[in-house]
Amino acid sequence: MARRDWLRLALPVLLGAGLGLLAGLPMAEPWLGATVVLALLLIVHSWRLMRMVGWLRTDTPERAPEPGGVWGDAVAMVVRLYRDRRQQRSRLLRLLRELRRSTAAMPDGVVLLNPNAEILWFNRTAGRLLGLRGRRDVGQRVENLVRHPEFADYLRAGTRAGPLPLLIARMERRLSIQIVPYGAGQLLMLVRDVTRQARLEEVRKEFVANASHELRSPLTVICGYLETLVADESLPPDLAEALQQMREQARRMNLIVSDLLELSELESSDAEVQGAEIDVGALISQLVCDADARPGRHAELTTSVESGARLLGDHGHIRSAFRNLVDNALRYTPPDGKIALRWWVDQDGGWFSVADTGTGIAAEHIPRLTERFFRVDAGRSRAAGGSGLGLAIVKHVLQRHGARLRIESAEGRGSVFTCGFPLRRLR
Repeated sequence: MARRDWLRLALPVLLGAGLGLLAGLPMAEPWLGATVVLALLLIVHSWRLMRMVGWLRTDTPERAPEPGGVWGDAVAMVVRLYRDRRQQRSRLLRLLRELRRSTAAMPDGVVLLNPNAEILWFNRTAGRLLGLRGRRDVGQRVENLVRHPEFADYLRAGTRAGPLPLLIARMERRLSIQIVPYGAGQLLMLVRDVTRQARLEEVRKEFVANASHELRSPLTVICGYLETLVADESLPPDLAEALQQMREQARRMNLIVSDLLELSELESSDAEVQGAEIDVGALISQLVCDADARPGRHAELTTSVESGARLLGDHGHIRSAFRNLVDNALRYTPPDGKIALRWWVDQDGGWFSVADTGTGIAAEHIPRLTERFFRVDAGRSRAAGGSGLGLAIVKHVLQRHGARLRIESAEGRGSVFTCGFPLRRLR
């Protein structure tokens, strides 16, 4: 309290005590008079205090008492605090209503979860996509309402690399769900309807597969006739050169169609393949023999088979993936360079790598290397005869085997492509 407030409180007490002493002098009881006056002051203050307590209980600032003095200042301060609180509450309510309106207008679903994965709140879109209903589902564990084994595993996972695609039985919707931690262990679940994008992707895959299948037969016929015509020694030199170029382009088109068909087959299912045991050492020897049989001079190939463990998988798909990695290394490594094929096993799984001393790849291009038809240098890649689908095939083959592809490269120093297989794939 300020000094002025102390004076306002103490002055009436001192004046009352003085008057009481003066009033008690004629009766020879000055202290009795002072006591009576002070008792009266205490009763007045108690009465004002009770009025203030009664007013506070009614929670009606417009009916504030006017006791005056220090009690009046206290009432005024309480009224100001009450009005500030009411204004702050009104402001928060406006912000909350605005937030609810904005989240209700969002095209994506939003669900707030506590650390136990219990629903705290969800917007209208999330309720529509997941079939959640008002207050009945608030407080429920989300995996009890979204019954899907993959979602339960995703929810329990400590690290979530990206969105989880799910096929929800309700109306055959395809949803993309992502869970993001925030605050003190709370979770934010984002739900997006990707049904249309998934259907467009299926249509695209079907179109590529059908178009590639229809192109294969006429291309085979064209290649056959061109082979026959090129072999005719009676043709004029200028015509023979044109036919040779046509034959090379037809072969390249045939290679692209074959790769597209293989990629469509791999994309037709996301389930992991089981397959049979593969002798990786024998497969590497076969890849080296195929490379040596290629026309022209190529880089020196060395092999290192450090384990006799066999790989469980689809032999045709694994051979295609390994062959694409070797072909890329041969294509972009000069004849005086070196290519090393290696197979080894450690506590993390089985590893197959292809290391070359070729031209290398800039760091900014590495994340896109497994995209269809992506080329670091389109002119150089076409001149080398690649289809632009090899690494996309490698990626899908590894995904079907629960494996992953690791790429390390530096411009001018070569590249290392490593396929990592989990321990469950080894025998």
